[in-house]
Amino acid sequence: MAQSTVAEPSPSGTKLKRGITTLLLFFFIVGDTLGAGIYTLVGTIAQDVGGVIWLPLGLALILALLTAGTYAELITKYPHAGGAARFAERAFNKPFVTFLIGFLMLSSGITTSAALANAFAGDYLQALVPGIPTIPVAIGFIALLVIINLRGVRESLIANVGATVIEMTGLIIIIAVAAIVFGSGGGDPSRLTTFAEGVPPMTGAFAATITAFFSFLGFEAAANMAEEVKDPSRSYPRALFGAILTAAVVYLAIALGAAIVVPLDQLANSEGPLLEVIEASGLAFPPWLFAIIALVAIGNGALLFMVMASRATYGLAEAKLLPRAFGAVLPKRRTPWVSIVVVGVVTMAMSFVGDVGTLADTTVLLLVLVFISANISVLVLKKDKVAHKHFTAPRIVSVLALIASVALLTQQSLQTWLIAGCYVVVGSVLFIIARVARQRAIRAGTNEPTRSIPLE
Repeated sequence: MAQSTVAEPSPSGTKLKRGITTLLLFFFIVGDTLGAGIYTLVGTIAQDVGGVIWLPLGLALILALLTAGTYAELITKYPHAGGAARFAERAFNKPFVTFLIGFLMLSSGITTSAALANAFAGDYLQALVPGIPTIPVAIGFIALLVIINLRGVRESLIANVGATVIEMTGLIIIIAVAAIVFGSGGGDPSRLTTFAEGVPPMTGAFAATITAFFSFLGFEAAANMAEEVKDPSRSYPRALFGAILTAAVVYLAIALGAAIVVPLDQLANSEGPLLEVIEASGLAFPPWLFAIIALVAIGNGALLFMVMASRATYGLAEAKLLPRAFGAVLPKRRTPWVSIVVVGVVTMAMSFVGDVGTLADTTVLLLVLVFISANISVLVLKKDKVAHKHFTAPRIVSVLALIASVALLTQQSLQTWLIAGCYVVVGSVLFIIARVARQRAIRAGTNEPTRSIPLE
């Protein structure tokens, strides 16, 4: 393995290779968004709101757009790896706050990848190979993603482009199937206004919005790629808002189609809700083929979140908030291999904790805490001037995003708070360990960085 070293920045101001174009970034966010949520969580949302799936998706879209406005300003103003952690560092200048935000980010990536690994081993795979053991599949799946991630970010994103095309095809198939059923007089449109039995509509809508918001998470993952984007000030706003709106149109079409075609109790109890649309339609489309498409989509989302988590870990190492070893890179591939391997191992461990819905809600809680920090950071940093042009969001956008984020926190379950609390405790312990080790190194005069190869 490569030696743990610190690389010198390149003339572009970063040690990372700027190889991500606007189109690649757009596909990154679209692939992250569509693959991470809609294939797995429609049924979970239906448990809370019945057939009114479009309502929490609409509320989640508003929150996503507000928060995206904050991120578009921060990312284009400070295009560095590390995302919200770097923003918190500039705004508050408190090492522990910076570390904690970064740790919550990478924890969310790990939790999401674990949730999607479990989803990968669920109903969609069972439709292809009935009775296959889920735990070995989930572990093997994560190991494969680690190998792809080690190959390089460009290779990961090129793989993402192909996977995104496949998963978009799957969603178009669902929309077309639902349209055919509805056009031929099938289905039941009255379900679109039918709430879940035994759940107060407002309570169910707010609870479902938490899960629906998970389906829009992609811009925070993209924030950690800022240092590898060719022209972030131009590329990010276009890719970010374009991807969110693209996802929203697809989501609403899927929500309407699924609720019309599939009986609500069947939809709410499924781990492969979109497969239920195919089977309930009665059309001659092989369910096994759609199962393969869904597995590609889920795998794509898991890969992108693991890329994000490894880059967030690398960003903390660069900020000297994690040991220097996390910044070690492979000599030829120029990828942060220590961060990638550690993220993979922890993701395997997290795949044993909770079901897909619980892990998804935990991801939302972790990232809402990050979003609160980002929204406060952008308000604090409004007065900070930079030499280059950047996107600027009105203050009211970040204020509304902050209020909405706090409101979401009040809807979280005790279980998700406990899991998030464990993350905070682990992160605090790691921060203390790293800080003590660094102080010892400084006193010993061994904390000077050494030369290394540039990173990719």
